[in-house]
Amino acid sequence: MNDNILINVSGLKKYYNGDRIKALDGVSADIRKGEVVVVIGPSGSGKSTFLRCLNLLEVPTGGHILFNGTDITDEKTDINIHRQKMGMVFQHFNLFPHMTILKNMTIAPMKILKKSKEEAEQQAISLLKRVGLEDRANAYPSQLSGGQKQRIAIVRALCMNPDVMLFDEPTSALDPEMVGEVLDVMKQLAREGMTMVVVTHEMGFAKEVGSRVIFMDEGKIVEESDPVSIFEHPQSDRLKSFLAKVL
Repeated sequence: MNDNILINVSGLKKYYNGDRIKALDGVSADIRKGEVVVVIGPSGSGKSTFLRCLNLLEVPTGGHILFNGTDITDEKTDINIHRQKMGMVFQHFNLFPHMTILKNMTIAPMKILKKSKEEAEQQAISLLKRVGLEDRANAYPSQLSGGQKQRIAIVRALCMNPDVMLFDEPTSALDPEMVGEVLDVMKQLAREGMTMVVVTHEMGFAKEVGSRVIFMDEGKIVEESDPVSIFEHPQSDRLKSFLAKVL
């Protein structure tokens, strides 16, 4: 396998209801180091299922996923070791409500990576500074806006020093004026070379930041290319009709 390929997906299937619903129907894709792969498509196209299969939050019905050369779909693989290297940011922030922001950010590095409290806190504070929220370290999630919570969710994932960040519609639960502050953090990560797979409805982000855009429909990849080709020269009728509705 090419050294540059971080995640190799081949023939990925996810069926429900005794194979009647084909959420993913034979998806194959490579994610290269340093790439920002943006996945777009209508609701129910399989985008989020694809993303959640990448770290086995959804267990595929068939196919293989190689992450750093290891087949994580193999039952003998300890998925928890590999999940440590995959940061995940969801639509809803999933912060622990009874813990301060600092505690939210340091619990996993201390428990899983065995970092000392000082080391974990130092890293957390420096990441909070990056997103302009160092003054919120001792606040609780209920005291933050949606945009602030999502920025915290991103830097909390970064505390684990992941090889790749997976974003599942990270701005869709936010008020419109908060979307920009979250996308700005993601753009900064992209500029720093973080490998990212982003499921989103934000076409502006896909155009501006994506190195590659994947368009999915009915559990399949219909088209994938660079943003200019996807948005300005779509090939398939399905992509053309989707873009006509969303742009």
